Amino acid sequence: MSAEFELTRNITIGQYLPTGSIIHRLDPRFKLAAFVILILAIAVCNTYIGNIFAIIMCVWLFQISKIPIHYGISGIKPAIPFIIILAILQLLFYGGIANGGAVYFEYGFIKITSESIRLVLVSAMRFVEVIFLSSVLTLSTSTTELTHGMERLLGPLEKVKFPVHAFALIITIAIRFVPTFAMEMEKMMKAQASRGADFGTGEWWRIVQRTKDMFPIIIPLFNVALARAEDLILAMEARCYIPGAARTRFAHYKAASKDYVAIVLSVVISAVMLGIPW
Repeated sequence: MSAEFELTRNITIGQYLPTGSIIHRLDPRFKLAAFVILILAIAVCNTYIGNIFAIIMCVWLFQISKIPIHYGISGIKPAIPFIIILAILQLLFYGGIANGGAVYFEYGFIKITSESIRLVLVSAMRFVEVIFLSSVLTLSTSTTELTHGMERLLGPLEKVKFPVHAFALIITIAIRFVPTFAMEMEKMMKAQASRGADFGTGEWWRIVQRTKDMFPIIIPLFNVALARAEDLILAMEARCYIPGAARTRFAHYKAASKDYVAIVLSVVISAVMLGIPW
């Protein structure tokens, strides 16, 4: 079977790769906070050198977490068509918004300037950086740790009646189901390909045609998603899960010096990205 159908190889979000690195051993509360700080800095940074520095930082995170860099690169592959479409739209229609710089081409409402090109390149680099960071976070943190860490970080919102536990549970289930749905979609594509279906494999530039070819598996995939959700509901009910009920905490985290160092490093890296006049 062609490697084009191996979707799970290109899905890094929602999977866990235990390597025992220092990133894996960080307190999930501090780890989530550090990654949020870095992602916010990436969202604000709008310079070439700043984003190149962010990419280097992401590669460094893969190294110290002992996760092969090809996991991060494989996570980018499914997003390439969306990045290309977004880049084309920005290049064609953002010229009038991104004022300044030299005008390279202008025809009607289409205006390509040096600023619009900078916007396209910076946006593409931001996508890559966010995917890298998300991959490092989920590959180095188990689903249980993500749930507990998110619940602890959002704990103060309980004072304003925000359903912190339910929100953390929903986000965690959504992340965990990404590789599950990829596996189910892979099975359907292989089954239909064995019956002669053509998904335009090997020709990634045929974005419109490949989208049309995917329509026949959308409805079966929704059926599988609903069946999986029902199984999850039954499993939770069998364990006497009651939404909103008061619970004791099984996992108790205690911050160590390395956790505070991680926060300080994330702030310093963000300051370097944003503060230095590149």
